[in-house]
Amino acid sequence: MLSIAHSPDADDIFMFYALAFGWVDFPKPFSHHALDIETLNQQALKGTHAISAISFGLYPLIKEHYALLQPATSFGQGYGPKLIRRKNKSLKKNFKVALSGQYTTNALLFRLYYPHARVVYKHFLEIEGAVLSGEVDAGVLIHESILDFHGDLVVEKEIWEVWCELTKSELPLPLGGMALRRSIPLSQAINMQKVLNQAIVIALKHQDLLADMLLERNLVRVNKAHLDTYLDMYANASSCALSEEQIQGIDALFALGFRHGLYPELIACQDCLIPDSYENLRFS
Repeated sequence: MLSIAHSPDADDIFMFYALAFGWVDFPKPFSHHALDIETLNQQALKGTHAISAISFGLYPLIKEHYALLQPATSFGQGYGPKLIRRKNKSLKKNFKVALSGQYTTNALLFRLYYPHARVVYKHFLEIEGAVLSGEVDAGVLIHESILDFHGDLVVEKEIWEVWCELTKSELPLPLGGMALRRSIPLSQAINMQKVLNQAIVIALKHQDLLADMLLERNLVRVNKAHLDTYLDMYANASSCALSEEQIQGIDALFALGFRHGLYPELIACQDCLIPDSYENLRFS
């Protein structure tokens, strides 16, 4: 049985429930798992799922076992995770910060930008409370938490700003993508990528209906207004296939990590995608 895993944030839920509701014809049987992104990253290191959401920051460490898929990606463009602190708290050089996981893209960028910070890792839903309680001095909010957080908290730094400064660019910020196990036969992998793309196209075409279904079933953690805002940010037409600019953003992330010794070799996004040209050659 194929195992498909994604995060529980609203954009992943939105894009993948077109599969779960049977709106597209996906190879069956398959199991469906919604897990926090760091759990998914850790499981990807073990090769747990056939198809899994991952942080782009993790990918160079699993490239031998997983290929990158083009659909169901999340990029920031002028927005993204936020470093927050209490209003009455100024941050020292070695401030204590809560991050959502060692292998998340935001954690990679944060550690490069704030090398003296004392990092602890927490489930992403626990970060806001840890900052409010004083357990940590600051935290990086991800997913829907960036839209609505406690009034006693303020944004110290946008991770988008960190990204632009580190890369000296305004390329799209690669946050999350989908990876497919390389042991899956190529023709089957190509078909799976096509179906995932179709699922997102159909989800976007019927966004209001699907959003209402998710809200009625309590499958998302936000209200209708925040859901619409979040989907506009992270589940939109650019989520169907990678653009040239998005590929450049992924390459900039990989190059940044390699320069700082986080990856054993420099890789290029294009070399890690499923070669769908194979299908045209096969049936030509």
